[in-house]
Amino acid sequence: MTAQSDTAPAGNAVPDDNTRQLAAAGRGETFRHFALTFPALLLIVVLVFGPVGWLFWLSLIEDGQFSLAHYQRMWTAAYFEIFSQTFRISLLVTGLAILVGYPLAYLMSQLPRRIAGLMMICVLLPFWTSLLVRTYAWMVLLQRRGLINHALIGTGVIERPLALVNNLTGTVIGMLHIMLPFMILPLFASLRTIDLTYMRSASNLGASPIRAYWTVFFPLSLPGVFAGAILVFVLCLGVYVTPALLGGGKVVMVSMKIQQNAALYFDWGAASSLGVILLAITVVLFWLLSRLTRIETMFGGG
Repeated sequence: MTAQSDTAPAGNAVPDDNTRQLAAAGRGETFRHFALTFPALLLIVVLVFGPVGWLFWLSLIEDGQFSLAHYQRMWTAAYFEIFSQTFRISLLVTGLAILVGYPLAYLMSQLPRRIAGLMMICVLLPFWTSLLVRTYAWMVLLQRRGLINHALIGTGVIERPLALVNNLTGTVIGMLHIMLPFMILPLFASLRTIDLTYMRSASNLGASPIRAYWTVFFPLSLPGVFAGAILVFVLCLGVYVTPALLGGGKVVMVSMKIQQNAALYFDWGAASSLGVILLAITVVLFWLLSRLTRIETMFGGG
């Protein structure tokens, strides 16, 4: 009995030593991985967080002293109207992008991969052209003597040219064309991962194709819809070229006000405060979205 009690601790010491060695090896591997990625992390901190921190500092400086005057100015009626118009246009473009992009993404997800790949090339084709060139192309198409008005008058649909540019209509059309691929890409990635056996199972249980779609397929596609919607909405908040050209100065968004404060009034503090507000809105939107669904599933991840 004495011999057994003397040898028991020695037998239990072996697993403890192995555990400590494995833990030490894990810590060493983690340290090596961190050491390898440290230069890239340092570069990200310098290039991303450095400018953001500098903008935040400028937004708190007024006449060389610490002040919240730039943020207090946001509560005036003029800034409220600019933010309100920016959100209205962003929501409108996002809603239209969902209505136009969802059917196309659904069609692509149901087609064979070869045909879907060709359609994806067509979706990505606008990225091969400069944003400025695409905006000027819409100006040519939408102006009073443009191709669209000329075609409508020539076919007798209208008698006088429509006001399609230098207003909200032209701004929304141009922004929708720019943002549509950003809606289709995450939607297609999400729809492609949905297992169609769920639809067949619903049909075998007596559901009609429409009922099976609305009760099975559509709920599974919502992560892709959320991903595309948040991506388009955030991009719309900061877009500048398209509303500046197609709006004709009548449509003022936050990005245009930032440009005016920096380039026209040389007030970097006011411009920085607007940039910080937009960044805070973006972070809050992504946080709210992460509370609704897993970020990786929105882009086709597991």
